[in-house]
Amino acid sequence: MPNHSIFDVLQPHPEASAMVAFAGNKLDRQSENRLDDCVETALKHEGVHLFAFAGGKLVLKHEEQLLDPLFAPYELNELLPDFDNAVLLGFEETGEPRLAVPVGIDPEASADHLKFADGRSLMREALISEDLLGEFAQASGLISWNLSCRFCGKCGAPTASEAGGYRRKCTACNALYFPRTDPVVIMLAIDVAGDRCLMGRSPHFTPGMYSCLAGFVEPGETIENAVRRETFEEAGIETGAIRYHASQPWPMPHSLMIGCYAEAVSLDVNADTTELEDCRWFTRVEVEAMIESTHPDEIFVPVGGAVAFRLIRDWLDWPEA
Repeated sequence: MPNHSIFDVLQPHPEASAMVAFAGNKLDRQSENRLDDCVETALKHEGVHLFAFAGGKLVLKHEEQLLDPLFAPYELNELLPDFDNAVLLGFEETGEPRLAVPVGIDPEASADHLKFADGRSLMREALISEDLLGEFAQASGLISWNLSCRFCGKCGAPTASEAGGYRRKCTACNALYFPRTDPVVIMLAIDVAGDRCLMGRSPHFTPGMYSCLAGFVEPGETIENAVRRETFEEAGIETGAIRYHASQPWPMPHSLMIGCYAEAVSLDVNADTTELEDCRWFTRVEVEAMIESTHPDEIFVPVGGAVAFRLIRDWLDWPEA
């Protein structure tokens, strides 16, 4: 028998994706058993709970210091729920169904007992547990897709939800539509000989923050070629070897971040100033200081839940071969 297998890895963690935000979803999705009446059946279950979404934000019950994103059906009346577009997410180990529903309440409305939060706030402020944050990612993506696919792209007629919110069907021409997930590559280019990594900052970043480069995968493109293209387009850096490291659901509204390392084969940065305010190489010492918030220029990296942080931190921690 061989001493190693294709699944042996030389990296700081056996599965880096398990250490990012939005990845803690443990629901049993039962994806092969979504009957058209599964939402109605789930709503009749005694232990059912729902996430409520208003204007793209999660609604949380707010009582003193406690925040609770789960509603029993009777608690939703004041929020104006749209059960016709509810989504069945899956089931807890106890058999309790978990759903999501869009609601009509204005998220700008003043309500002392309610709080409205988007995905970034939920992650950065750790407002809910990791498993609920993972369930939120699933719910947010499906609610957003269903609301954006209410009309047929072929004939313009209304569509109706089927299969618990995982399919929509045109009420006129019967065209079928399925949920979308937008793949995004996010990469840390490495100058191996110089022991440096490449990061940039976009104009919309928090002041002082630097992060990995990123961009959407285009049709007919491999992940590796998307990494090479985006790195060259944004920074003018040519790359050779590409190594996948981790992924992250990113419910803003329904992306999948695909984290990779890229081996730089050129070093002169020529940043696209329409995309980036700055882009440059950072030494290992600088990156450590950025993580520890001790850099003299008061620059820093993304929060710990982001896959960008995982790429940066794991580059520092990577064991020597």
